[in-house]
Amino acid sequence: MADHVYRVVELVGSSETGLEDAINSAIDKAAKTVRHMRWFQVVETRGHIENNKVAHYQVTLKVGFSVEDENVSLAP
Repeated sequence: MADHVYRVVELVGSSETGLEDAINSAIDKAAKTVRHMRWFQVVETRGHIENNKVAHYQVTLKVGFSVEDENVSLAP
């Protein structure tokens, strides 16, 4: 079994509808430029309140992606 080495980036996603949508928003956007994403960890959740109601959900994620064996670039 090969050793696994990961690079970690921090992302913040937001949504007006919920935490899951905020997570998916961050991952979907990152997938356009970051290859080989393997896992995520929610490290913080926040929200914005307007008129005594939740207006926005905001989630900070750590996302791990595999580092390639050849031509290693640590830029996300």
